[in-house]
Amino acid sequence: MSVGTDRARRGRRHVDPARDAAYEAVAAVHRDDAYANLVLPTILRDRQLHGRDAAFATELTYGTLRMVGTLDLIIARAAGRGVDRIDPPARDALRLGAYQLLHTRVPAHAAVSSTVDLVHNVATGAVGFANAVLREISSRDLDTWLTELAPDEQTDPIGHLAVTFHHPEWIVRAFAEALGDDLAETTRLLIEDNERPPVHLCARPGRAEAAALADEVAGAPGAFSPYAVYLSGGAPGDLSAIRQGRAHVQDEGSQLVAAALTAADVPGQDTRWLDLCAGPGGKAALLGALAVDRGAQVTAVEIAEHRSRLVEQAVRGLPVTVRTTDGRRVGAGEDLPAASFDRVLVDAPCTGLGSLRRRPESRWRRQPSDLPPLTRLQRELLTAGLRAVRPGGVVAYVTCSPHRVETHVSVTEAARRSGVPVDFVDARPLLPAGMPGLGDGPSVQLWPHRHGTDAMFLAVLRRTDKQ
Repeated sequence: MSVGTDRARRGRRHVDPARDAAYEAVAAVHRDDAYANLVLPTILRDRQLHGRDAAFATELTYGTLRMVGTLDLIIARAAGRGVDRIDPPARDALRLGAYQLLHTRVPAHAAVSSTVDLVHNVATGAVGFANAVLREISSRDLDTWLTELAPDEQTDPIGHLAVTFHHPEWIVRAFAEALGDDLAETTRLLIEDNERPPVHLCARPGRAEAAALADEVAGAPGAFSPYAVYLSGGAPGDLSAIRQGRAHVQDEGSQLVAAALTAADVPGQDTRWLDLCAGPGGKAALLGALAVDRGAQVTAVEIAEHRSRLVEQAVRGLPVTVRTTDGRRVGAGEDLPAASFDRVLVDAPCTGLGSLRRRPESRWRRQPSDLPPLTRLQRELLTAGLRAVRPGGVVAYVTCSPHRVETHVSVTEAARRSGVPVDFVDARPLLPAGMPGLGDGPSVQLWPHRHGTDAMFLAVLRRTDKQ
């Protein structure tokens, strides 16, 4: 070890492992465009953090990332400068400190001192600045800060909700529009979006029963999907049911929309199913498990090679053939012949605004400018799906976003322009009986605050031309 390295290590201040892990995760998200749900488990495993330390690191990471927009407003006011003028390492440390001060029961003196120690290690020259900013933040509680910084509720209700409930304005506006401009219900959605959801498992039909799996993993059967199990805690990858292929991790909403495709009536043969956008493989695995009893074969298409490998792993042992190709090639070769599939799932790439609970950084990464290329791709893929299905067969169009441009606009425009005659099928009867809040049809929008699922959209179309 060099003298300089030894001196640097002796000059570092002790930061408890949970806060240090949370900092590394938050910094990786902002520095490397990493995803918290992927990078944090690796950090916890490498540092051998378990139990309370792992739980605290997880709360700090997810909470800070989820609320970073409002935290930045508070930090900027306390610092007297925009956060873009604060060095990134100090900025991320301040975000963690502000979150502890305003959103946890950590005593103020502990939050300030531990964050200052962290700043000493990652941005030594900013120690005095960080101490002053944190003490200013600690001088008011969260409600006082929000009263000071949030736009007036009467004159700017969308801006008020955005700051108060930690979402970008354009997303709040999109949610409100999808909910019929009901701001009270929009508020309930935003509140639910800020809660960390339980992990949902899918008990694969023919390999596991939900009730038995729930007992095995100390979980609870899902509220709606007959395959869903809510996991109370722990690492899903450690479960024998996952390792043995009897279950996989999948939001209950994703289970519901995939199963809905198989519930639609299809006259005549029903043996060729297609998942046109299959990565990473959860829906293809559920379709494959359901296909076993129906004597059907599933073709799963994924354009990205690394995601195609994930699909292959997910569907191992099931009647699923994985093809690494562009789903828009339907009709261009023998591997994806036109008018030949009985059921087609188009789970189109989207903004992911429906899964913000599970991906806390996504709300701040996504921009309105993401919509035009995504909606163009969605319409192209749905058009390909309509070409792929045979007359009398059905196509399920699915997005994990409630944004109307990605849902109603994309599906109606693709249907209108495709040149394939179709009718919309009422999707509501294709979901379990008794599900509340499904709207007026024919499409269905699921919601976190109504159903406890991701905000999945489902539209089902039947091809109507004669064979």
